[in-house]
Amino acid sequence: MIKRVLQQQKEELAGLLNRDYLERVDVVIKADYLTTGLIKLITGPRRAGKSVIALQLLKGKNFAYLNFDDDQLLKSFDEDAVVQTLNELYPGYQYLVLDEIQNLPGWELWVSKLYRRGVNLIVTGSNAKLLSREMATSLTGRYLQIPVYPFSFAEQLAFQKAGKTDEEPLTPAQMGTMLNYLNTWLLNGGFPEVALNPSILRNYLSTLFDSILLKDIIRRFRIRQSQQLYDLSNYLLANYTNLYSYSQLKLDQNFKSVATVQKFVGYLAEPYLFVNLTRYDTKIKLQQKSNRKSYIIDNGFIQARSFELSPNYGRLLENAVFIELLRRNFQPELDLFYYRTRNDREIDFVCRNGHRVEELIQVCYDISNPRTLKREIDSLVEASTELSCTDLLLITWDREEVIQERGSAIRLVPAWKWLIYK
Repeated sequence: MIKRVLQQQKEELAGLLNRDYLERVDVVIKADYLTTGLIKLITGPRRAGKSVIALQLLKGKNFAYLNFDDDQLLKSFDEDAVVQTLNELYPGYQYLVLDEIQNLPGWELWVSKLYRRGVNLIVTGSNAKLLSREMATSLTGRYLQIPVYPFSFAEQLAFQKAGKTDEEPLTPAQMGTMLNYLNTWLLNGGFPEVALNPSILRNYLSTLFDSILLKDIIRRFRIRQSQQLYDLSNYLLANYTNLYSYSQLKLDQNFKSVATVQKFVGYLAEPYLFVNLTRYDTKIKLQQKSNRKSYIIDNGFIQARSFELSPNYGRLLENAVFIELLRRNFQPELDLFYYRTRNDREIDFVCRNGHRVEELIQVCYDISNPRTLKREIDSLVEASTELSCTDLLLITWDREEVIQERGSAIRLVPAWKWLIYK
């Protein structure tokens, strides 16, 4: 049985290797990753391209492959039989890819054993907390993590063969084209399959959303109140970028306890579906008790599942900026937060470096109204004083300038430029 399953997977792998793939410009893969014996852990949401990254990393190499998104493999898994069959089907292999490893019960013990035997491993997974928790427990200091998200705007431009490599000013025609690309990306998101075929967006992403809920949460955690989980996920999706509290969710969604709400919100974060942001405070307890903001891992889910009558470009842009900050290795609750000033003005993102607040970022799609611009500027200036931060950024749709206000310099940068140039 094992041999038949692995033979089928090998045939599927041959088909994958014959395809052409876009090089991911925003996924950092260093040349010496393969030479180290450390486990290469590729993490991110389902269908974001983790397996493709593994294949690109191993291009031209002799490697073996196991896909644990295969129910037949999971049902018939036998450690010794698998190792024997791998050596039979992939003689002399130098690397072993373990795809979607979190589906295998007790996977960390087996991976640890393979590592001790000197197998050079590339592991992919779609469960953030499970992978980090088990890796930290069983494999501390023995792995390199490579996060993979759906296409960034820069990668989308590369896919469209519209990449911009210099910072020369755009002509009006070029600016119009650039903003058109950005508008499409804000609405459609960056999942590779959608980039290839935008017409499948609603069907593909709605099905993927349901699949993540069913396979990665309901089945894994054996949740009986599945309808409540679906309702909560739809609520958070409809209210992306908005503040919420556990007690508020308990009342709005008719949960029996706040503890259950906390647990369900945590479940929704594990498979890289929603990501939560806490309020910045120098006191950890106040951070933990603060209201949270919820973001969705890709804007395409909003278009596929949201009940909005028309796109809310302000919230779409804020969500896209948040995911880009994740790509730039900022971590919520560690060095990425939102903030409320003493006068209750909100700052979208506080970026910290060590113990120092490094940058304050506001996101505002439309600042054509002078009152709107004044509100955003006043928030940044007030927070700048409270947090002793002078790097103040306002990300806009298409406006670029520097505004001096009460001794502070606020940079206004168009979203397309901020997204492309690091």
